[in-house]
Amino acid sequence: MVDFGPGLIAVGAGLAVGLAALGTGLAQSSIGAAGLGLMAEKEGKEGQVLIMLALPETIVILGFVIAFFLLGKMA
Repeated sequence: MVDFGPGLIAVGAGLAVGLAALGTGLAQSSIGAAGLGLMAEKEGKEGQVLIMLALPETIVILGFVIAFFLLGKMA
């Protein structure tokens, strides 16, 4: 009998990181475009734009954490 458990866990870990990165990329593209428009119109907003660009990265970090938890179950 074939055990699909470890393979499915590995696929789940890959999806956790990949889909989180895809969502983050989509969010950062919109934030980056809006941030550049804001910086073109108002001076001194670079720090706020940088913070807003860094916030979606937490989604990828959460995806990595979930992937490590899943891969820990495989061992």
